[in-house]
Amino acid sequence: MTAIGSIGFVGGGNMAEALIKGLLAQGHPQREILVADPSPARQALLRDSYRVEVATGNREVAERCRLLVLAVKPQLVQAAVGEFAGAVTAGHLLVSILAGTATATLEGLLGGTARVVRAMPNTPALVGCGATAICPGRFAAGGDLDAAAALFRAVGSVNVVSEAQMDAVTGLSGSGPAYIFTVIEALADGGVKEGLPRDVALALATRTVLGAAKLVAESGEHPAVLRDKVCSPGGTTIAGLTALEDGGVRAALIEAVSRATRRSKELGGS
Repeated sequence: MTAIGSIGFVGGGNMAEALIKGLLAQGHPQREILVADPSPARQALLRDSYRVEVATGNREVAERCRLLVLAVKPQLVQAAVGEFAGAVTAGHLLVSILAGTATATLEGLLGGTARVVRAMPNTPALVGCGATAICPGRFAAGGDLDAAAALFRAVGSVNVVSEAQMDAVTGLSGSGPAYIFTVIEALADGGVKEGLPRDVALALATRTVLGAAKLVAESGEHPAVLRDKVCSPGGTTIAGLTALEDGGVRAALIEAVSRATRRSKELGGS
């Protein structure tokens, strides 16, 4: 990352903070991170907690950094980009984490031919275990995807997709943590129903989901294969799985991804 030079954040919210924390953990110099945020409280938190420099405004970020991370709310994109668009040159790369905001929209706001990479990270990036998908804009240059991937690998894994697939990414991994939080809560409730103390039930449910995900990630085996290994004939697990099938859990999760994907398209106007 140090070969890129200074990295400027337009917006200093939770995801920007996660990226800053990840970059620093990987050895990126504090002096090469610059952040602009309108909230004095956020400015103070980022400056005091991470010893990074706080800019006077968005334009200063663009004037001093060649890699810009756009991390504002999607409804603020025009105002935020308008503040620094005049300072963006062909030497700049803009990495956007704005949900539902197409690269063409950002290119247009920046004069038509800006180098843009769009990204969709998710909230587990806050603990260094995020899943991010990235896609290039029309004018992204060679090496731009590599630069963006290096940025997000500081907080987890990275997959390259086409822009047409970004709404599905939003529906699956962008919104997905909320689905899993619901699963964890429900598992814990089941344990409480059967007599476990609340804290024990929640700890067991959380660790079970974490361990199962790690097993899928590290074993290389399909989830269905791993599931079958747990199911003894006539045993407890197959009885529980039957209840999940009766309740339509699989279909509900598939539909959750589909509905979230459709909503992402609606928000993006596509």
